[in-house]
Amino acid sequence: MYYATQYHIRYNQNTPTTKTTPVTQTVGAVRRLDAETKGCRRDTKGQTAIPAGSHAANGFLRCSFLPKLKEPQTVQSAGKSAKTERDFYQSLSQLAAHYGLQAMQTKQYGYPYNIALALDDAGKQLKEKVRDWEEIRLLQNSRKTFLTSTERYNTGTTLYYIPVVPLFGLLKNPQRKKAAHLLLSVCSYLYHIADVPYYRQENSFLYWQYEMLKEWVLGDDYTDETNSYLSELQQAEWIGNRMEQKICNPVNLEIFKQRLKNFNGKDAFENDCWELASEAFCLYKKYPDATIFRNAKINGEAEDENLDYVLTMDKYVSFSADGKGWLNENLKQCVNTELQEYGQMEEPIITKIFKGKEIASNNNLDFENRLFALLEELAYLLNNF
Repeated sequence: MYYATQYHIRYNQNTPTTKTTPVTQTVGAVRRLDAETKGCRRDTKGQTAIPAGSHAANGFLRCSFLPKLKEPQTVQSAGKSAKTERDFYQSLSQLAAHYGLQAMQTKQYGYPYNIALALDDAGKQLKEKVRDWEEIRLLQNSRKTFLTSTERYNTGTTLYYIPVVPLFGLLKNPQRKKAAHLLLSVCSYLYHIADVPYYRQENSFLYWQYEMLKEWVLGDDYTDETNSYLSELQQAEWIGNRMEQKICNPVNLEIFKQRLKNFNGKDAFENDCWELASEAFCLYKKYPDATIFRNAKINGEAEDENLDYVLTMDKYVSFSADGKGWLNENLKQCVNTELQEYGQMEEPIITKIFKGKEIASNNNLDFENRLFALLEELAYLLNNF
């Protein structure tokens, strides 16, 4: 199936310095967004790799080396090494059982190098085996040493905006009405269950973006295009209000299964609509109460006074008016300008703590992976039918 055109968010990544939780060692760095920012930035490429000379021994090139121990003093300061080792291997055993890893035997290397080696090996296995794995950390408090594992769905700095004006047009087309009803049920699921914001609600981010564009047009000098701009804005409001009434009708969910069962696609577009609706119905049944915000967390650490600089998910996931035209292009420009002011963002993130308490095997980001893919596909279908 095809995927929606992605409108990339650009925002400044330079954030105020924040306090971090003391850690002994981190295996696997946090992946940073590669969005554009203003101004000069420090070169992060590091040193240029220098190839071995032609006289280097081939045997040397075939050698592999054990990982270098980093910051050993943070491990040693936690207390007696025997208790640290015991706690660590208990936590590692739980992590390995949860993810189905084969923990490397490292006790023979001695403390604290055995811990660094085991962490390095676990990180490599997690990177290969767990789709959304981000990092593993060894933490210590006054009582215990334990591991944490973080999984993150990378939203890719994409605006997940679902246009409703094209769906309104589909509903008016007698040849596409059944396909339109399937997509209407999908939108009802996203509206009622997944809790995707709607741009005609005053508490939504896009509502005020559209209002700002309207004020600009009304406050600017009159030109030949002014009436056209106002017409698009009025259409976005009128159709948006009408479509919200249709989308929020609970009947769309009640007969969702029936619509799927009775549908026969006539072409590739309608077959794609059926496949997408089938996936949405599966999510609806498997995760009947899951919202898109259920695992929304800040990607990184921030103090309370810096929360105003966090890009929350409701700003880049929403229903919108149209994916084409003057209004859409100016909306994207306004949104990108607004989002440049944020230094961190919310994304679906799960942090698992391994210190004895059982962790559910279904505690993962499967729902988010499937839902965000569905949002992309739905936006693509509506923008390109």
